[in-house]
Amino acid sequence: MKKIVSVLLSLLIFVSFNAIGQNFCKHDTIRILAIGNSFSVDAVEQHLYQIAKADSIELIIGNLYIGGCSLKRHYTNISFNFPDYEYHKIKNEIKTNTRKCTLEKALTDEKWDYVSLQQVSYDAGDITTFKPYLGSLIRYVQNRLPKVKFIYHMTWAYARNSTHKEFPKYSKSQSKMYFSIVSTTQEVLKTYKQFNLLVPSGTAIQNMRAIKKIGDSLCRDGYHLNYNFGRYTAACTWYEAITGNNVTKNTYIPLKVSEFERKAAQQAAHYAVLSPFTVTDLNGKITELIDAL
Repeated sequence: MKKIVSVLLSLLIFVSFNAIGQNFCKHDTIRILAIGNSFSVDAVEQHLYQIAKADSIELIIGNLYIGGCSLKRHYTNISFNFPDYEYHKIKNEIKTNTRKCTLEKALTDEKWDYVSLQQVSYDAGDITTFKPYLGSLIRYVQNRLPKVKFIYHMTWAYARNSTHKEFPKYSKSQSKMYFSIVSTTQEVLKTYKQFNLLVPSGTAIQNMRAIKKIGDSLCRDGYHLNYNFGRYTAACTWYEAITGNNVTKNTYIPLKVSEFERKAAQQAAHYAVLSPFTVTDLNGKITELIDAL
């Protein structure tokens, strides 16, 4: 009975969140600001703009970056208006970097449609690290952008051989870290009703890892995504979650990504959006893709 209730809850969360990312058409402009860290750099700065461009959707992407930045540090920054961020921005295919930027300044730079929030990677599976910081950040943004939609970015577990100093928090177990992130994400969405959309990058990465030909090869250092199909998988997830467009039909081909890796990443992202809290076994589908190549 508990299992049935859990499945139904997951489906309800999925339906309510997935419905927001719909009905974006060609020639629309979508403005997205990530309040993040290096994991948001991995997810939104390399391939996302090009994926949308291939479907004639224009993105304006902002990313407030501090390496290893936690919700607690974001909270401190808004409390004292510290200019501690690098503000990365992609607009009209041009990427700029503004140093010593405050969070408030970035919020007023564009008429943002979406603002995303995320926890630092090693605390993403620990709900006790979210309070009171996440609620305060949400209120801070809402007071300045009352019509904005909020995204929760669910990040990924570390590689199995990661030497990250915080990995022992999860017994150096990738699966334990992933399921902790899933559980925490579900709790976040249940507690903070302001979130309109979930981007399940963590499940997309886990879907890719479950593909035998890919395996645990998506990280470049044990926790950050590789610049090729690792980052591309996360970007595909963001694109489909935000637009509602099936990314498996997208024509953008990244450099240094094979046709198999591209199709695998698209499928991994697509099924993560469909089932954000469950790893999907794509090996049968990927075998069909291999035969088609």
